[in-house]
Amino acid sequence: QVQLVESGGGLVQAGGSLRLSCAASIRTFSSYAMGWFRQGPGKEREFVSYISWNGGRTDYADSVKGRFTISRDKAKNTVYLEMKSLKPEDTAVYYCAADRAVIATMDSRRYDYWGQGTQVTVFS
Repeated sequence: QVQLVESGGGLVQAGGSLRLSCAASIRTFSSYAMGWFRQGPGKEREFVSYISWNGGRTDYADSVKGRFTISRDKAKNTVYLEMKSLKPEDTAVYYCAADRAVIATMDSRRYDYWGQGTQVTVFS
């Protein structure tokens, strides 16, 4: 059974940093594209970032470009989201997701597995 477990969320002052982790219990983790999404209070879930199966391709939402960095460690079956210069509008529950497709996507409907989410709260 596939499980994705996020960690690393918390309360941080604006301008601060956090690193989210997503540990995947997927035997063929290296063949999955991975994504991060978030859902803020009263908002719909939105794309944040993805990384292709081999780490060769990444993409980011415009709102986080230059501040967030996605990466993956195949040996640890883990994907990370490094978040810097955090803003109050980054406050959300952050979810990681796994996509069996070779080509990564911003479309949340394409993802096959989801974690339970980790809360990130940024105060000013």
